[in-house]
Amino acid sequence: MSNIIIYGSHYGITKQYAQELSKKTNIEAISYKNVKGINNYDKIIYLGGLYAGGVLGMSKTLRELNNVANKNIIIATVGLSNPIDEINIKNIRNNIKSQISKEIYEKAKIFHLRGGIDYSKLNFIHKTMMKLLYNAVKNMPQEKLTAENKAIIETYNKKVDFVDFSSLDKIINEI
Repeated sequence: MSNIIIYGSHYGITKQYAQELSKKTNIEAISYKNVKGINNYDKIIYLGGLYAGGVLGMSKTLRELNNVANKNIIIATVGLSNPIDEINIKNIRNNIKSQISKEIYEKAKIFHLRGGIDYSKLNFIHKTMMKLLYNAVKNMPQEKLTAENKAIIETYNKKVDFVDFSSLDKIINEI
């Protein structure tokens, strides 16, 4: 049985998780940009950073899959807000559903990991998007704020790192 860890990472946090998972499982980790022959793998573990609701590279990568019935698929998202918040999980999963086929979505085991952000490393577009998001939520009434909104407010213009490699244990157990 051949396995692969594929990751989509813009600023390196998802790559850190992928490399740690690779180290703990002895499964090769490769960027989605460099994946060739995805159908040659029986078990596909996809780790993707969350950007504007989408999972980086996931749609492009998993669209290439054929014969999904014979594949084991694990998807893990890496985002800024707390991944145990039910509303956050529901929103992430709805976004995943819109990015991949129903067949893949129903087959996949899905996990959520917490990442981080370093505003000093964001490119212009991402800085602008985060500023717009921050301005949209900063004056909302406290009771209307979601976990994601709170994370944006609490971390705006800062460097924060919520990486927790022990959260990979659930994925390792699934593998």
